[in-house]
Amino acid sequence: MLAVLRSLWDEPRPPDAPRRVWRDWVLVGVIVPVAVLEGVLRPDLPWRAVSVGVAVALAPTLLWRRTRPLLMVVICFAVGGLPSLLVGEPLSELYTMIYQLILPYALFRWGSGREAVTGLVIMLASAALTVLSVHTTVADAVGAFAFLSSTVTLGGALRYRARARARELDQAKLLEREQLARDLHDTVAHHVSAMAIRAQAGLATSGSRPEAATDALRVIEAEAGRALAEMQAMVRVLRTDRPMDLAPGRRIADIEHLADHGSSGPSVDVKISGDLGDLPPSVEAAIYRLAQESVTNARRHARHATRIEVRVTADDASVRLRVNDDGDGGLIRPVASPGYGLIGMIERAHLLRGTCVAGPDPDRGWTVSAVLPRTGAAT
Repeated sequence: MLAVLRSLWDEPRPPDAPRRVWRDWVLVGVIVPVAVLEGVLRPDLPWRAVSVGVAVALAPTLLWRRTRPLLMVVICFAVGGLPSLLVGEPLSELYTMIYQLILPYALFRWGSGREAVTGLVIMLASAALTVLSVHTTVADAVGAFAFLSSTVTLGGALRYRARARARELDQAKLLEREQLARDLHDTVAHHVSAMAIRAQAGLATSGSRPEAATDALRVIEAEAGRALAEMQAMVRVLRTDRPMDLAPGRRIADIEHLADHGSSGPSVDVKISGDLGDLPPSVEAAIYRLAQESVTNARRHARHATRIEVRVTADDASVRLRVNDDGDGGLIRPVASPGYGLIGMIERAHLLRGTCVAGPDPDRGWTVSAVLPRTGAAT
């Protein structure tokens, strides 16, 4: 219990509390003439001048209710209760004074924890002193306490709802950056693997075919340029507040480019079929990255592989990806550290409520299968 109270006491103010806006001035501008009009028209209002004067004098406290909530509550409840104490009897407050309930709401919505606790003590003490001094009826006291409790509860509820919403937004940004980090890893791994394969092929044939080394250097140069361009784009996106708004989009059609690596290494055969229209960008990007990572892993680890097949099919409910090779599937292929490689692929599919499995085929080769729903709704 003490820990809860200490946490409440130490809670800071919510960030970016709105300052005075034109609506606040309009509100005060409406309250003042309404209070005067009520004071003139109500025949059963004793101490008419005092009641109207209090209502008009306290109306400007609404202008500072967000930036100085505790001070406005002190002015409203401490100063506002003085006329009743001085007169010695409860004043018939104007109906217009209902606007005072906005101040306790603002205190618990925009004040710090210690301001809220201090303000609550002041409000309860002021109410108790008024009840004891001017002999307020029990019904009036209960009604006033009920209204005060309702506004305080509403302010606290909206405060914590806004904080929960801010946490959700922060979590979404972290998730977006995590996805982009995976994309960055996949991009670098794919292009570096292609450059390594071409370099090995160029070295192996440089003695008998010097022109092969020149071709390999051209391919390496092109792969390096593409890798640098994608890396720069992703790093630029990671520096923004909303990374996924500017994320470099990859589409399923881009999978065709995975087969464009020359003659060295296993050939890559890509076939795409089905209705691929109206797919969310997140699903298209995920399918591309899953295919890219699968092809990269096959080129790295599939010994004696001569062919890699990439198949993408789509129906009304889902998009399916299947990547398999004809290498030595019985070999144990290394899995990267958590968050990368096969584990990263599984996590990427899970984020979009899909599945991804990978393993050796019964006879020969290795297969990666992924199924993503067309909706692309993240869990």
